[in-house]
This record gives sequence, structure tokens and C-alpha cells, in this order.
Amino acid sequence: MPEMTQRILILLLAPPLLVGCSRAPELPLLPSDAVILAFGDSLTRGTGAGDGEGFAEVLAVLSGREVVNAGVSGEESDAGLARLPGVLDAVQPSLAILGHGGNDTLRRRDLEQTKATLRQMVVLARNRGASVVLLGIPKPGLFLGTHPLYRELADELEVPLEDKVLADVLADRELKADQIHPNAVGYRQVARAVHRLLTDAGAL
Repeated sequence: MPEMTQRILILLLAPPLLVGCSRAPELPLLPSDAVILAFGDSLTRGTGAGDGEGFAEVLAVLSGREVVNAGVSGEESDAGLARLPGVLDAVQPSLAILGHGGNDTLRRRDLEQTKATLRQMVVLARNRGASVVLLGIPKPGLFLGTHPLYRELADELEVPLEDKVLADVLADRELKADQIHPNAVGYRQVARAVHRLLTDAGAL
């Protein structure tokens, strides 16, 4: 009988512990006049879609917030890090969506260095008063999946991460303009996924 009682107590206590461990990072609520910065490379710029059809522009409509598109096509992460301070000073965002590193993987850069550079970007944005969300970039290959460095970094820095949508979109030929860029429909899916993440994290 004591053994049975002990098992019941373990079952009763286990669920709250599991829930507490799986809790996702939260974000401060964005006021209606908050500015969101979308910072990255061509996937942020919206390459593959028409003007105003990138995920940043669609996210502005969904969120009701100003979203500044600061994507630069072809940019590698070290160049992004050098560019970021000036952009942060000019935009003064409440939230930064960081989607960088794709060109590093395509050009076979040292990904430990890429991870370190992305870490510096997150710290830099936070030091300027902005919350940060990571947008995971797929790794090249036959079977697309987000590179694990994004999850490692998100867990380390307790940053919300959207790590599925780009891989899912680029695995569907109906949603992409070429091998590495979504089309307008694909970018809308990216925007919806980021919007959902921001909502779930408490920012919207």
C-alpha cells in the first residue's frame, strides 16, 4: 500500500514539473506604436516576390505595427554584424527579428563562427533595448531542415525561435520562386508563422 501511494504522488506531481520545463521564452507586449526590425539577408529582403510581398511587409499588416525591412541580399553574417549597430540606432526598434546566416551555410563558412556572430547580434540588439526573435534558416541538402545552430542559440540565450516555416516552405515547389527563395505565397506563410510566434510569446 505505501508503494502504491508513492506511485500516485509521483503521477500527481509530474505534470506541473513537465509544463514548467517546456515553457517557451516570453516577450514584452508591443505597444501599438512599436517598431519591429526585420534584419537579415535576401530571405528578409523578400527576394523572389514583388515589392511589398516579403514576409516583413505582410507581418506589418498582420501585426498592425510598423515593420522596417533591413534585409540585404547576399550578405554574410559578419557583414550583418558590422551593419547592425547603425540600423539599430536609426530604427530604434522594440523588437528585432533576426534571420541571418543562410549565405554562410551556402558558402561553407565556419558555422561555429556564424553561431558566435549571431550571438553577438542578439546581445547587441538587447543592449539597445530591443527584444529578439530568431528566424531559423534551412541548411542546404536534399532533405531541408533548419540548421541546429539556431535551436542551440535560442536555448542558450532564451530567445523565441521560429525554426520550421522556412524549411517547410522551401520544401514545397508551389511556395518558392527558386531553390532558396519563397514566392509571394511562401512569404505569406512565413509572416503568418512569425505572427503566431509573436502572439504566443505575448508580444502581440
